[in-house]
Amino acid sequence: MIKPMCALAWCVSSITSPALAASENGQEPSLEPTVRQLENATPKRVLFVGNSYLYYNDSLHNHVKRIAEEIGPFGPGEYQYKSATISGSRLSHHDVDGLLEPGRLGIDEPFELVILQGGSREVLTPCARAEFHAKAIELNRRIRATGAEVALYMIHAYVEPHALYDPGMFDKIQRSYMPAGNEIGALVVPVGLAFERAYRARPEVPLHETFDGTHPNMFGTYLAACVVYQSIYGQSVVGIEYDYFGEVPEETAKFLRRIADETVREFFGRDQP
Repeated sequence: MIKPMCALAWCVSSITSPALAASENGQEPSLEPTVRQLENATPKRVLFVGNSYLYYNDSLHNHVKRIAEEIGPFGPGEYQYKSATISGSRLSHHDVDGLLEPGRLGIDEPFELVILQGGSREVLTPCARAEFHAKAIELNRRIRATGAEVALYMIHAYVEPHALYDPGMFDKIQRSYMPAGNEIGALVVPVGLAFERAYRARPEVPLHETFDGTHPNMFGTYLAACVVYQSIYGQSVVGIEYDYFGEVPEETAKFLRRIADETVREFFGRDQP
């Protein structure tokens, strides 16, 4: 009985944000981003923190880096990207202080941007959402103390055949990431929103691994990388040549790049460059 009581106490004590409390009481949280671009729109040193959603398919950070090396703002060899992932992890599982220590990951200078990706189960219940929200606030404070900016990687929803598939899951994702991102002044990267848009436009193009309905397949990772790149650096991915060395068919790559571009522009209200 001790563990459930502790969990309940944590849940109650961690709903301290007016925005989160309103959301959990049935009031509509703002789904509009407060932060629409980074203060430093050209970060070279970027840390990705998350779980298998990031490390599947040759790791998301590698794809984002290759896009950045192709179209800027800097050239090949000028970016220092690192990815720290733990299987099945939540935000609370990461030793962020250790990861941020200069030189710890082979980068002597502090990171300029840290992208946080929460666990998929962190959005499923009010208690889990409260824990996610409180941990985002805590990690934001620690990260910004090093001089880095913070971004939240909005995850995608489960699809069938996942055992916990729920058509309403993406609403829970938005109600988790938007209040947290707006409260801490973080850029929310609308990856999950892009997945929803892509499935509405072309449901026959799979973005998930068919065996579990949770992890991204190569197309899903490609779409996510395009969304992350354009959200961070502001340059459209529509005309890029990168297709993971021919692994993403040309027609599919064009579709996913268009979805990423439309999602980012609409979400942030950005004009054409």
